[in-house]
Amino acid sequence: MRRILLLLIIFAGLYLSNVRAQHDSHFSLFEYTQMSYNPGFAGSNGALCATFVGRQGWIGFGEGRPQTTVFSFDMPIPQISSGAGLAIVEDRIGFQSSLLLNLNYAYILKLDYGVLAIGVGLGFINRTIDGEWITPSILWNTGTVYEDPLIPHMGSSTDFDMNFGAHFTYEDLYIGLSATRLLEPNVSFDMEEPSKLARHYYLIGGYAIQMYNPIYDILPSVMVQSDGSTMQFQINGKLLYNKSIWGGISYRYTDAIVPMVGIHLINGLSIGYSYDVVISKISSYTSGTHELMVRYCFDMGFDRTPGRYRSVRRL
Repeated sequence: MRRILLLLIIFAGLYLSNVRAQHDSHFSLFEYTQMSYNPGFAGSNGALCATFVGRQGWIGFGEGRPQTTVFSFDMPIPQISSGAGLAIVEDRIGFQSSLLLNLNYAYILKLDYGVLAIGVGLGFINRTIDGEWITPSILWNTGTVYEDPLIPHMGSSTDFDMNFGAHFTYEDLYIGLSATRLLEPNVSFDMEEPSKLARHYYLIGGYAIQMYNPIYDILPSVMVQSDGSTMQFQINGKLLYNKSIWGGISYRYTDAIVPMVGIHLINGLSIGYSYDVVISKISSYTSGTHELMVRYCFDMGFDRTPGRYRSVRRL
């Protein structure tokens, strides 16, 4: 059953990867940012976890290059078969910045084969623009200073947001399916002509394959993102040594090849790093993208001990 489900995920990703663009920010270490796009993930680690992921995009572009930060916090509530969490995402590119905050809740069902968590997230998104555009300043043959009224130089807009997701685990297999921006929030700077954000959909899956030598595990995972009209596909492969040190490589379709490394310490602290080697048309203008992950989990008297997990759900 586990192998069939994993193959379905991989084939679905390969089939859907024939289109390229994606509006939402993406992460190479996407396993660690699930709280930001799937509320069903809340509490799945069986411990109280705080996670930071920072992405510095397109090094070499200078001011205005993409920069994204995610901070998340989640914990299980076993007394009511639930999980709860918080996700904060800050995204900057050019003169525009976005701040997303979601409170997530998941209800956890123990099935005959695995555990299914169904979650909902409520929050808001704020988008701000503050920039100095380079535009023609003087009309031809006149001394009149001209600024294009259709280009906003400053503005801010806030609207409510809602997410929904499901997270299924069976031994060392996990599958997540979620949708964000269900309310299609309006973050336009012109209220007479509102501009709504499109819903986004996520499919993620992973599996831990124990080698003949139990000191090694192979950890494949895959992620598909879509806004309904465009799509992005990414696949990761990692080798875990002694349940603590890992290294691997990722491929993001037509965009980047990503080497990555990390370590899980026995005290519940995890650190990961990835470097995007850009293979798209902008490769000659950038030296790549850096991404750093820091996570700390600690036991609150639940059944598991953080930092000693083998399943990919804990990575």
